[in-house]
Amino acid sequence: MSASRVEDGGGVGRAGLPEGWAWATLDDLTEVVGGVTKDSKRQSDPALPGVPYLRVANVQRMWLDLAEVTTIRVPAEAVERYRLQPGDVLMTEGGDRDKLGRGWIWEGQIDTCIHQNHVFRARITGSSIEPKLLALYLNSVARPWIEANAKQSVNLASISISKIKQLPIPVPPTAEQHRIATALDTRMAGLYAIESKLRVTLDHVDRTWAAVLDAVATGRMPGVATSTPVDRPVETVAEVRGGIQKQSRRRPADNPYPFLRVANVGRGTLDLTDVHEVELFGGEIDRYRLEDGDLLVVEGNGSADQIGRAAIWRSEIKDCVHQNHLIRVRHGADLLPEYLEFVWNSPTMSRRLQKASVSTSGLYTLSTRKLKELELPVATREDQAALVTAAQIARSHLEQARDAAASALGHITALRNTLLTEAFSGRLVPQDAEDEPAEELLKRIRVEREVAEAERKAARKAARAGRKDKAETTAPPPARPDDTILTDGEQTTLPLEFNS
Repeated sequence: MSASRVEDGGGVGRAGLPEGWAWATLDDLTEVVGGVTKDSKRQSDPALPGVPYLRVANVQRMWLDLAEVTTIRVPAEAVERYRLQPGDVLMTEGGDRDKLGRGWIWEGQIDTCIHQNHVFRARITGSSIEPKLLALYLNSVARPWIEANAKQSVNLASISISKIKQLPIPVPPTAEQHRIATALDTRMAGLYAIESKLRVTLDHVDRTWAAVLDAVATGRMPGVATSTPVDRPVETVAEVRGGIQKQSRRRPADNPYPFLRVANVGRGTLDLTDVHEVELFGGEIDRYRLEDGDLLVVEGNGSADQIGRAAIWRSEIKDCVHQNHLIRVRHGADLLPEYLEFVWNSPTMSRRLQKASVSTSGLYTLSTRKLKELELPVATREDQAALVTAAQIARSHLEQARDAAASALGHITALRNTLLTEAFSGRLVPQDAEDEPAEELLKRIRVEREVAEAERKAARKAARAGRKDKAETTAPPPARPDDTILTDGEQTTLPLEFNS
């Protein structure tokens, strides 16, 4: 557990620790284990009770989202093996960059709760480190190391349990840990309070924008005199068409073209940072090429409130096409493209889209046929222009408020990171020469672990010996010396005595 045992890497160094501190690895300080793997066959077994278990979605960065905790059917031994205890530090194995290594402390919020295999559990050994300090360290100072040591793919990253055990951690003396935790509680409480107010502001911006979109859809925009829109089937005012199915024969080769996917389409926004390519044949580009003003609609999603989300295409990329899970709605002469986008993303239209969608195993899907039949509120073109102008002005003000709140949140994050960096470098609270050095604590933990391991080995040996003794007592009795063992086909001659 000395500094020489801890490898450098990814922004977590070894040098410069304050007097009395020591380097250790996560494996030195905790017992790190993965979680239970879901066995689909067991989920229909009524003999196994459902047990609450945490998934990646429940484990957020520095908080736990327990609004929706699902259950899993596992044997009793699995429940005992993976049961969470208060003080356990949870962290996610991977996902996108934000999901990698995020986590927080389990405080026993749910009785008999376990965790899935994509969530690691670090159970602190003895009093080696404060759970809150460990959780804060994993989510802040340790992030560069975790990212540098994860396996990376195009959009995903994951870290193995063997690698995360090697994470270097600076360990202060126990008394100093308490002082650091107290100081962090006080200083971070103010940051959390400000952050909470800023998030309320962002939520208010979202709700206000949703109300603006609904005002466009209903023709009830404050300060704008318009008549009530008339519901019309989409196919009477727009052309609806599906996209290209991704197949092996369409791997980019001789005629690659930009190819939009569901991941590129948000609600009212397009993310074009990662645009794939697809192979086209013959005159397909003329058939599938997107035109300025086309509305791209997401065909399916696991979340009901995301079904049918849409964004307008503004010819950002030349000769671009789209996949079959996006439906293209091309406006006709009776629609302004901006009006179509605003109405389509309104709560009024969202409710209609959810009603029209079909749910199979939790997935909501739409079809071109259903979209063609969907009723769309349509105002006169004059009213559309007035509603769009008013909505764009409102959006401009709301975006300014959003940008200001987001910028302030960025400052809060930076202040928190600075505070945590100070804490884990020994500059947040003063050191006390009377504190027991961390190295002494680590030595005791090492001895305790060695003793515990020796006891476990002795118990396993005793158990094996007990099983052997039991087997011997239940074995058939050995043959007597005068017993004759016959092979197949042999007979024995018995000595007979007759009275004369």
